Amino acid sequence: MKNVTRILSVAGVSLLGFNHANAQEPNKYERKGYTLTYTSNDPTLDPGIERRLVETFFNVYPKLAKEYNKAASKTVAFVVDTAYKGVAATGDGRIVYNPDWFKKHPEDIDVVTHEGMHVVQDYKHSVGPGWLTEGIADYARNQFGVNNAAAKWALPDFKPTQNYTNSYRVTARFLVWLEKKQKKGIVKELDKQLRDHTYTADTWKKQTGKTLDELWKLYSESPAI
Repeated sequence: MKNVTRILSVAGVSLLGFNHANAQEPNKYERKGYTLTYTSNDPTLDPGIERRLVETFFNVYPKLAKEYNKAASKTVAFVVDTAYKGVAATGDGRIVYNPDWFKKHPEDIDVVTHEGMHVVQDYKHSVGPGWLTEGIADYARNQFGVNNAAAKWALPDFKPTQNYTNSYRVTARFLVWLEKKQKKGIVKELDKQLRDHTYTADTWKKQTGKTLDELWKLYSESPAI
């Protein structure tokens, strides 16, 4: 997603100062061992958005945790804040959403999937590149998203001007290609190494026998997925 300011899930991150003046009392939801709190300071936001965000969380987040990190936090907070002008930002199990985004893009509910993956990633002071962190999160959205088609969200076609460092959907598409054409399970391995802080630039060659640049060259020559 373009023009998005995100703060990754790192311990001790302080997100934007929440304006409590018009904030509702937190709504608390508990299902199957997971707890979600939802707070909003925008009384004009369609209440149906809360329901859809909550339902998406409980549909998707347990699957993400099962697939990538069974030790992922069981407690997550959603904060809808009119002071935040990005799309969504995640830090320390807390996801801040811009309500105006949902007013303009009511079908883009899988922002929850991308940001929920950041909670699952839990890389803290990551040793890996930001483009890979965001690429994995969009890979997870492509894999587990529940409303991508309605939101007109999809992986982009390959273009020669792209690079793996473009992040988000461009990197996610490259990861899909790697899974299909090079090594099944590589995304989970990359995610694990980023969380364990064992990732290095040599990880790609150790996993596939090729450097990252060599892999991208192969991809650019035959990018079909």
